[in-house]
Amino acid sequence: MKNQSVTNYLDWMSVIIYIIMVVMGWLNIYSSSLSTVEDSVVFDLSTYYGKQLMYIVLTVPLIFIILAVDGKFYEKFSSIIFGIALLSLAGLFVFGKTVKGQANWYSFGSFGIQPAEFAKAATALALAKYLSDVQVNLKDVNRQIQALGIVFLPVALIAPHDPGSALIYSMFVLVLYREGLPPWYLWTGFVAVILFMFSLIFEPWAVILMALGVIVFVYLKTRLVDRNIIASAIVLVLVSGFVFSVDYVFDNVFKQHHRDRFNILLGKEVDMKGIGYNTNQSEIAIGSGGWFGKGFLEGTQTKGGFVPEQHTDYIFTTVGEEWGFLGSMVVIALFLGLIFRIIYLAERQKTKFSRVYGYCVAAILFMHFFVNIAMVVGIFPTIGVPLPFFSYGGSGLWGFTILLFIFLKMDANKVNEW
Repeated sequence: MKNQSVTNYLDWMSVIIYIIMVVMGWLNIYSSSLSTVEDSVVFDLSTYYGKQLMYIVLTVPLIFIILAVDGKFYEKFSSIIFGIALLSLAGLFVFGKTVKGQANWYSFGSFGIQPAEFAKAATALALAKYLSDVQVNLKDVNRQIQALGIVFLPVALIAPHDPGSALIYSMFVLVLYREGLPPWYLWTGFVAVILFMFSLIFEPWAVILMALGVIVFVYLKTRLVDRNIIASAIVLVLVSGFVFSVDYVFDNVFKQHHRDRFNILLGKEVDMKGIGYNTNQSEIAIGSGGWFGKGFLEGTQTKGGFVPEQHTDYIFTTVGEEWGFLGSMVVIALFLGLIFRIIYLAERQKTKFSRVYGYCVAAILFMHFFVNIAMVVGIFPTIGVPLPFFSYGGSGLWGFTILLFIFLKMDANKVNEW
């Protein structure tokens, strides 16, 4: 059985979806960065589409290497891989190249490497290794702290350079929840987000009164024997402290461009020529695509260069304008299909390590997919999160490819784990 080729057991449905998305991504990068059709040269490395094609070609041997390595390697050396990833992130504070105000790149001539894109797979491996320990029970507070600490370490190193990438790691909490983390963690995070947004819209005392109303309602609806007025009072105090801290954090911790993006999202500022320009133009481009789109290479907003960074974080605007609503739904269906396929495969794994890692892969892809599209259509602030397999960049493409194909290798290897 062990001598069988890994391709015999590779999940080809996931591979085909991956190939379709990479090809569609390159076509949209080609369209968004092409100046004139007549002068285009596909392998021109001075262009974004030329470089992306080179990255795609280099992805092929990368996939073969991942599949050639024994699946147990990733579990056995997960801690070392994680340690190397942390060192690469820490090195940015000294050797990182600053691009658009963020020192999150290592520069090698005209090319750069963004270690945060590779750290996601490393963190997923480390978390899977920790949770697969037979002694780990996430009902234990110490184990909860240790598991969350694995996630926090890369976040602490990434957040100063790239808050958007750091946000992606919040989805690991869902993986921990799947493995037994108490649900109050999820509820606390959800409530904190709601309180934060409400505190930016309303006066603090108004938010506290709303919170008090909810707490009283829950208290009255709780069975008489389970009521705890002291616990309810403590919750109200914590909520009040959080609400009053929002303004300070917003004014002193957030950078100006972050504050501007939140203010525009909440309708407190209208700056269509400044910080809100990207989102406004992307909405115009997507809306102008209609049901069926304007056609490949026919997008007027795209060709006019109205949407900055359209080949990277705003690549979905090209999809919306040239492929229309139906094309956009196809892209969304591909992402959802891949994510649900990974979850399905994760549940079929014979080892906890493989299952946890599979859920990490699904969580990371979903967060990127959701935040990027929400950002582009204006229901989420612009935070610089790429669309997997679509956005321009070698680090992103290779990082997501490594993340996915390590899991597909584990899945193909499960026939030897009986």
